Amino acid sequence: MKINIKILQLLLFSALLVSVSSSQIKKKAQVGFRFLENPVSAEVMGKGGIGVVGLSNSNAVFWNPALLGQIDNPVDISFNHTRSIADMNYNAGAAAFKLGDFGIIALSLMAMDYGDFYGTVRAANDQGYTETGTFSPSAYAAGIAFSQQITDRFSYGVHIKYARQDLGEAYISTGTSFEDSTFSLSTVEYDKGIIAMDVGAYYDFLFKGITFGASLQNISPEVKYELHEFPLPFSVSFGATIEPLQIFMQEVVDHKIVISIESKHPRDFGEKVKFGAEYSFLDMLAARVGYQSNYDERDLTAGVGFRKDISGHPIRIDYAFERFGLFGDRHFISVGIGY
Repeated sequence: MKINIKILQLLLFSALLVSVSSSQIKKKAQVGFRFLENPVSAEVMGKGGIGVVGLSNSNAVFWNPALLGQIDNPVDISFNHTRSIADMNYNAGAAAFKLGDFGIIALSLMAMDYGDFYGTVRAANDQGYTETGTFSPSAYAAGIAFSQQITDRFSYGVHIKYARQDLGEAYISTGTSFEDSTFSLSTVEYDKGIIAMDVGAYYDFLFKGITFGASLQNISPEVKYELHEFPLPFSVSFGATIEPLQIFMQEVVDHKIVISIESKHPRDFGEKVKFGAEYSFLDMLAARVGYQSNYDERDLTAGVGFRKDISGHPIRIDYAFERFGLFGDRHFISVGIGY
């Protein structure tokens, strides 16, 4: 229990440092491996991207590994597909396994599909360049997580992941001009990998559906390209839920409403505040809506969900969309099964 208290203290202290530093120094777009920020789970995105609380399946590994401790089934598997902007799509999957009363171990994988890009290089012709063909950047992250539910109220989790990004080849020139006898072109591969860590904590007050969660994401050393180093998209998030029907009604059976709020403190942007609501009927049908503040293009989200127990295996299907301003909408589909 002392160790768990220290974990909570670390989360709170880190959040304080982030808040103080962000109020003094305004940084923008100074991190790399941005794909690690891409949201996973249509269930989460339907509620405005609130994932640090209110999630009880294997997709929790992408948001707050402490929530893995809330999984009921011995095995839980999730598959996710996101149709993003500019034909840049990505897929993600997670699987969680209970280790008896000791804890839960989970595996995660996310892979990006950036599509094809056209390459060019300088040349001594009228256009000033020549085409080098198409290339396809790639990125993926694979990880393993462990979560332990210490009591019926408190759980913690740790997620270790390996992230890799391949931006393809770049042309490096020597010499000052094409007429220079020493002028030549060579190529260099921009393919980097790094290990990162997520840490999370979760507390259930067991009163009126009030819960609290916190997570630190993408803790890692910096990545270096040529002479410049940059950090991963580190962030600190806090979230809470409440079930208002439990406040006004003595017994609620068929209907459930969960109101959520999350505060996210990224390394290189201002604080993001998210609001979400979910209504579920008979624990089978769900309707969700959310709002994300302090984003340039993103704001409203909405989604639906379906749950059904088939031969003792709970099946879930979720869909969500997110408004993305001038870039159009993003669409999220998630499918999961428990054993």
